[in-house]
Amino acid sequence: MEIAVKPRSANWFTGFFASAVGKKAVMAVTGLVLFGYVLGHMAGNLKIFLGAESINHYAEWLREIGEPALPHGGFLWIARVVLLASVALHITAAVQLTRMNRRARPQRYQRRSVVQAGYAERTMRWSGFLIAFYVIYHILHLTTGDAHGRFIAGDVHHNLVAAFSRWPVAAVYIVANLLLGMHLYHGLWSLFQSLGWNHPRYNRWRRTFAVVFAVAVSAGFIAVPVAILAGLVR
Repeated sequence: MEIAVKPRSANWFTGFFASAVGKKAVMAVTGLVLFGYVLGHMAGNLKIFLGAESINHYAEWLREIGEPALPHGGFLWIARVVLLASVALHITAAVQLTRMNRRARPQRYQRRSVVQAGYAERTMRWSGFLIAFYVIYHILHLTTGDAHGRFIAGDVHHNLVAAFSRWPVAAVYIVANLLLGMHLYHGLWSLFQSLGWNHPRYNRWRRTFAVVFAVAVSAGFIAVPVAILAGLVR
């Protein structure tokens, strides 16, 4: 008598990621990585208010982390690979979860409740894709300089002031960071829900923390182009 053996997946991650629970867990973990990155990046940007020497020294310090064990700039490349992988997994999990939900509910609701689906939630998908395009532009603009006509390698202060002195460029960054704020708010709310922290006792502080975090990060990023446009940073 032969006993049927259920075939095992190629590895545990593939099998785990195939489930809705796995996709939500991946979104939660990658979300934490991305939340930490945007918070640190925003704090670093605020050094522009301390002067050119401060922010340029900070940028050079990032390249020196890990030396001599790592080559110059090695830490930044490791961080970029981790971030790229996190973004790819985050977007993939989000798209696949959306498709799973649609297959589970083939007939769309005739009327969606505005109370149950807030503005940030209803715009989560398209704001995520817009932010992804913004990140690509941001890298080409202020990291590699390919989209920056007055880019000077290593001079972060000059690059920021030269870029945001032009109001169309500043407007792109301001709008993108408003979208980022909405995305962060709903992302944090969903993260807590995925971790099982969904209880009336916790919902108030969950919402407060999500609002404070999203507003602080967006305001910190937006403060830089606004200050440069207003002539407060030269």
